[in-house]
Amino acid sequence: MNYLSTRGGMPPTPFTGILLEGLAPDGGLSMPESYPKITRAELAAWRTLGYRDLAFEIFSRFMDDIPAADLRDIVDRTYTAQAFGSDDITPVSALEPGLHVLHLSNGPTLAFKDVAMQLLGNLFEYVLAKRGEELNILGATSGDTGSAAEYAMRGKRGVRVFMLSPEGKMSPFQTAQMYSLQDANIFNIAVRGVFDDCQDMVKAVSNDLAFKAKYRIGTVNSINWARLIAQVVYYFKGYFAVTRGDDEEVTFSVPSGNFGNVCAGHVARMMGLPIRKLVVATNENDVLDEFFRTGRYRVRPSAAVAQTSSPSMDISKASNFERFVFDLVGRDPKVVADLWRNVDAGGEFDLAGTPFFARLSDFGFVSGRSTHADRLATIRRIHADYGVTVDTHTADGLKAGLEHREAGIPLVCLETAQPAKFAATIQEALGREPARPAGFEAIEALPLRFDVMDVDVEAIKRYIEAHC
Repeated sequence: MNYLSTRGGMPPTPFTGILLEGLAPDGGLSMPESYPKITRAELAAWRTLGYRDLAFEIFSRFMDDIPAADLRDIVDRTYTAQAFGSDDITPVSALEPGLHVLHLSNGPTLAFKDVAMQLLGNLFEYVLAKRGEELNILGATSGDTGSAAEYAMRGKRGVRVFMLSPEGKMSPFQTAQMYSLQDANIFNIAVRGVFDDCQDMVKAVSNDLAFKAKYRIGTVNSINWARLIAQVVYYFKGYFAVTRGDDEEVTFSVPSGNFGNVCAGHVARMMGLPIRKLVVATNENDVLDEFFRTGRYRVRPSAAVAQTSSPSMDISKASNFERFVFDLVGRDPKVVADLWRNVDAGGEFDLAGTPFFARLSDFGFVSGRSTHADRLATIRRIHADYGVTVDTHTADGLKAGLEHREAGIPLVCLETAQPAKFAATIQEALGREPARPAGFEAIEALPLRFDVMDVDVEAIKRYIEAHC
């Protein structure tokens, strides 16, 4: 399996050649030359597999330049009951017949990002050791990516993490999870801006190829292909959990900010998993909902990005969206490069009325939008009807998913975080604090370690230089 760039400027490259690199040299994103197709016979055989065996089967098709024995060892060390609470890793529960929750938040930081980040930490350490190299990870987070990355990379040999986050715009729990880490290889930088500013700084540094090469800059943001492939596994896992036959269809509803989580569902569907619909659930920052309804992809300026009660989705530049558009336009890198040139210049493009947008239904995507009032109502409804407390992002997914629910088609809503991370909104909705998992009872009281920085690309370069 070789990889190419969505913008056409990268020669075919094996998996380990793209693992550490983040953006492709031309500013695009890495994509497989083709999607491996899973037959119905293979799907039937996979149905009985445990999580680790299922992950190995899927990873083997995308990471085939890692020897099978080594890949098996990496998978077995990553997906453990110790790290995720049980060998089930991502269990599924039923709220009622045909309505299910796929639980992705049982890892070390209580968010779905752990499923991919724990794998990424072990992959990075493995490849760096083979090469005798070091890596400086530069990332941006709106909340959960940062803590998941830092907990996965803390203490890893040959790895430093420089994580940018918007100052004062994460929940107190999320902030404490990240800033309380005292590991010598972890550096937290609070940026005076919004998440998109942080993400833009990461991309700008990654596009400085000389600096990137000199300081071995890599990324753990959702543009990293290995993260996305790690997420593909739980779509198969969720499908098997709610179906009996391998021709049944399932709809997944996915809280969406950077489009990485739902893009993994797109990959699973392209591989042959019988997914009827992929519901893209947004909050008030609804750039993705606008596209799937109208064909217009309109990035908002930083000042127009709303600070909401589902803060991990407070994003208007959905980095992984380029991967889907690459498939939507027939994998034509020139078209993608032209579209993103428009995005970089003016913040938007419009595919309405084009043959490309006419093909949208072929990919199963629909969308929905949720507001603060909506998520309060959804949290209250789910608690009243089923005795279950969900976090704010999962509430957005449930609200949009239920709007697209069809009789006879199982609806699986992806739970992306535990409610303890967003206690203020749960208190507002239910009149009480959510339960705290063991070990997190007084996390906000821990001493914090971080630096504050303006939105300044040269300043973050100087910071990296000073700490290498």
